[in-house]
Amino acid sequence: MKQVCVFGSSSEAIDRSYLCVAEELGKALAKKGIGVIFGAGKYGVMGAVSRGVIAEGGRLIGIAPDFFVDLDVLVEDYGDRILTPTMRERKALMEDKADAFVICAGGIGTLEEFFEVITLKQLGRHKKPIIILNTNGFYDPMIEMMSKSVEQKFMSRDVHRLYSVADTIDEVFEQLEGYVEFSYNKYEK
Repeated sequence: MKQVCVFGSSSEAIDRSYLCVAEELGKALAKKGIGVIFGAGKYGVMGAVSRGVIAEGGRLIGIAPDFFVDLDVLVEDYGDRILTPTMRERKALMEDKADAFVICAGGIGTLEEFFEVITLKQLGRHKKPIIILNTNGFYDPMIEMMSKSVEQKFMSRDVHRLYSVADTIDEVFEQLEGYVEFSYNKYEK
């Protein structure tokens, strides 16, 4: 595992516990020599992860659309920054460069990023680990909604094998280290 992409909130209004966990995740990844790919934002979970990585002297790659420069939302003075013309190109680079994905608490953008990487995995475009860091049970309702979708036959039961859920940072590393590739064809009967 060389590089992990971390998705998460850009909001500073969230409970501090999410920011503390995100910063600790950044520190833990850096201590293990794992580079972090993130959305380059200085606020919220993204900013906290980057502060953790920087504090431990880790490798950080921020990928953002160039219009974020004008919004003044990007972390300054760190490793590599890659600017893209669009959000789509940003996500494609993040997905391509990552060896795994950790989904921290977040809003619309984070949910969209999670559902994109899980959809790509479902369609066989990658076989990388996707780990939901379920701080404070944040993702419990989403996981329940996905189970309901399985129960009502909108999704196969195997969709739950495309991702894993960790309640702690230690569990994130256990799942990264113990990951066994899994893919399936959603169209197979």
